[in-house]
Amino acid sequence: MLDRDLAALYGVETRVLNQAVRRNINRFPPDFMFQMSKEELENWKSQIVTSNSSIKMGMRKSPMVFTELGVAMLSSVLSSDTAIDINIKIMRAFVELRRLTQIAATSYQELKREINDVKEYIEDILRDQNDINEEHGAQLEAISQALAELQTQRPLNKPRRIGFASEEE
Repeated sequence: MLDRDLAALYGVETRVLNQAVRRNINRFPPDFMFQMSKEELENWKSQIVTSNSSIKMGMRKSPMVFTELGVAMLSSVLSSDTAIDINIKIMRAFVELRRLTQIAATSYQELKREINDVKEYIEDILRDQNDINEEHGAQLEAISQALAELQTQRPLNKPRRIGFASEEE
C-alpha cells in the first residue's frame, strides 16, 4: 500500500507518516517497505491513465510502499487513535494464533499417540493369529498399513508463517 493511502487509513497526514518512518527506519527493512523508483512511479502513473504530473497528483517525490508487515509495523510507530487500536488488535490476533497453534499441535500429538495405540493393538492381534481367520488377518493388515501411512503424512493443521515471504525462503 502507498504511504498516502495508509496515512488516510491511520488518520494522519502523509508527511507525518513518512516522518515517523524516517525516525524509525530500522523498523522497516526492505521486506516491510521500499520507496518507489522513478521508473516504478512512471509505470504506476500509466496504470492510472492520467495526464496529471506527479506534482498535480500531490506528490513531490516517489511514494513509500508498504508490505503487510510494514503496514503492521506502522501501527506501532504512529500515535493516532486508529493506529493504536490497530496495533492492539494485531497483538491480540498474534496471541490468539499462538494459542490455536498450540492446541492444534497438542491435538496432533494426541491423534498420533492414539494411532500408535491402535497400530500396536492390531500388531499384537496379528502376532497371535490363532484367534483370527485369513480374511480378518488381511483386513487388519490393511488397517495397520493405512495407520502407518497416516503417521508418515504431515499434520493437517501445521502452523504456517504469516506475512510477506521473501525470495530467499
